Amino acid sequence: MDKPKNKKYTQTKLMLSLSGGLMSFGLLLVFILGGYNITFARLVENAVSDSYLQFLIFTAALSVAGIIVSLPLDFYGGYIIEHRYGLSNQTKPAWLKEELKGTLVGMLIGLPLLMVFYFCLTVFESYWWIPVGIVYYLFSVLLARLAPTLLFPLFYKFTPLESESLKNRLIKLSDEVSLHISGLYQFNLSKNTKKANAAFAGIGKSKRIILADTLLEQFTEEEIEVIFAHETGHYYHRHISILLLTGAVAIFAGLGTAAWLYQWIVARFYGTALHDLSVLPVLGLIMAAASMLMMPAQNIISRHFERQADRYALSKTRNAEAFIESMRKLARMNMSDDSPHPLVEFLFYSHPAIRRRIEAAQTFAAQDYR
Repeated sequence: MDKPKNKKYTQTKLMLSLSGGLMSFGLLLVFILGGYNITFARLVENAVSDSYLQFLIFTAALSVAGIIVSLPLDFYGGYIIEHRYGLSNQTKPAWLKEELKGTLVGMLIGLPLLMVFYFCLTVFESYWWIPVGIVYYLFSVLLARLAPTLLFPLFYKFTPLESESLKNRLIKLSDEVSLHISGLYQFNLSKNTKKANAAFAGIGKSKRIILADTLLEQFTEEEIEVIFAHETGHYYHRHISILLLTGAVAIFAGLGTAAWLYQWIVARFYGTALHDLSVLPVLGLIMAAASMLMMPAQNIISRHFERQADRYALSKTRNAEAFIESMRKLARMNMSDDSPHPLVEFLFYSHPAIRRRIEAAQTFAAQDYR
């Protein structure tokens, strides 16, 4: 029996994502075990005398190599698969333009952070992870503050929400939790995809509601209202503040553990300085492994928060029908697998499966109507 299209699509995207991550991890491992890290590092050091320029050339070369290696999978997953399932509105030039733009923005953001990292590694040696953790955490908060106004507009056109009746509904929900937003905006997600999305973005004075044009076209005001009630539920339960706190703990715990393991490996197998170019790929490998290992724990927390936000939306709007229909529409438009294997959901899903969210809403409605 053939699988439904949504299951095929979701499983294909997941397999491509896992394949890309494992391929990058495997190639980096081969690069290290084959001794190519040492050969390439010495080549760069012989060509350039300044240590910071050496670091820049070394990391830039590895980054470009990684982009080139991953490009076929990125194109297959981001363009071919999306068109095969009728989800993409992009032409090949448009897809390439968005990819290049994203890469350039990532480089502009990542370059200063990399230089800070190398400075701390050189100056503070085994304690490098403490100042790096402080800088990275503060930068993540700053990025969350500036992204809605500086980064998002680089990729999409944002305009004030046109519907006054919908605007009033959303403002009322915001006022009920003392959520002060800077504006309500719609954006042209349809230039890239037929999928739908909505979000509460920013922190501090940059807080804003953003709704995709695809969402506004396909969903009723009641359905959008219950979707946004879910977002205000995150604010009501202080999930953003909790995530900022747990994020700080995760950053320092992760960096501290990685620093200890990195120092042990360098002392045991290389006998060189921690900032030696040749051993930096080892740290990259450790950080990649740590990121993969932490994902299930992060997803457990995220799913718990999402369930809390769902319950808040249902209790606030008392409109389980709109909630259920919005979940079905999102699953249909985004080609989501509404009932993945429990192990897949546990490991990779940041939100509960759509089927579970609908069942919870049905249970809430049954209890509410008694």
